[in-house]
Amino acid sequence: MLMDWLKTLSGYLTPAFLVMSPILSYSDQAFSMHRNRSSAGFSLDIPLIMLVASLCRIFYYPGAKYDTALLIQSLVMVAMQIVLLKIALDHRPPPYSRGGDAATPFARAHETPRPFNFWQWRSSKPYWQFLAGLFLGLLVCEFTLSPFPTVYQSYSSFIGYFGLGVEAILPIPQILANRRVRSCKGFRFSVLASWLLGDTMKMFWFFTSKTTIPWPFKLCGLFQGSCDCLLGIQYMMYGSGSSEAPMAPTSTARSRATSLHELKPNGYTTASGHAHHPGRRISVTEKNT
Repeated sequence: MLMDWLKTLSGYLTPAFLVMSPILSYSDQAFSMHRNRSSAGFSLDIPLIMLVASLCRIFYYPGAKYDTALLIQSLVMVAMQIVLLKIALDHRPPPYSRGGDAATPFARAHETPRPFNFWQWRSSKPYWQFLAGLFLGLLVCEFTLSPFPTVYQSYSSFIGYFGLGVEAILPIPQILANRRVRSCKGFRFSVLASWLLGDTMKMFWFFTSKTTIPWPFKLCGLFQGSCDCLLGIQYMMYGSGSSEAPMAPTSTARSRATSLHELKPNGYTTASGHAHHPGRRISVTEKNT
């Protein structure tokens, strides 16, 4: 009796929560970055992962006909992640800034270079060009392959598994960023809490729902839930305190050091502002002038 009651309750609450989860999960993060005018500590790979996954899930729907609540969630997620990406790009920290991991993926001192600097571009334009190209590519494949049922079914299953697999690795960039600097600074607890709550409700609904929930959703949901639990352990271990990442010398300090002492070809240094002949050491009188 209790289990039947829980199933019925889950059947009503979980779809509503899933539809609203993109807003509940990321609105606080977006507001925090906008208020602080900095996206330090926030991994820009999160919008990348969620946008790719959600677009693939949307185009997976015609072939899988899964629960409508999951389709609406994907549409809301695309809108929310576009807003989040725009805010993160507008308030990205300068290179070598001290800020958690934190200026992943903008702090060049700590990031690992990617082929063609993918998703590490300094200009905002390539980000939107990539997303537009992805959407158009999926749209072309949809209309091109849909007249061929056999091929289309295989294609639909592929983008379904691919999209959900990409979504399942969502916590990994944040886990790696937190581990690198031994801090969760910049990552909102509200995001973590919504992820864990969503995982719990989602898993119960996936395995008890009478509507169509394909196995890719279940398998990827289990993996993502495990990663979210690891992220929760990190939050308990590291907290949201300041990062231990060293701060690189500022350009002002470097230019000041260069102007005070200039290295000459013969190995001696000369004080800036004085003309000296190569090979002659600076006298004490000259140093004090």
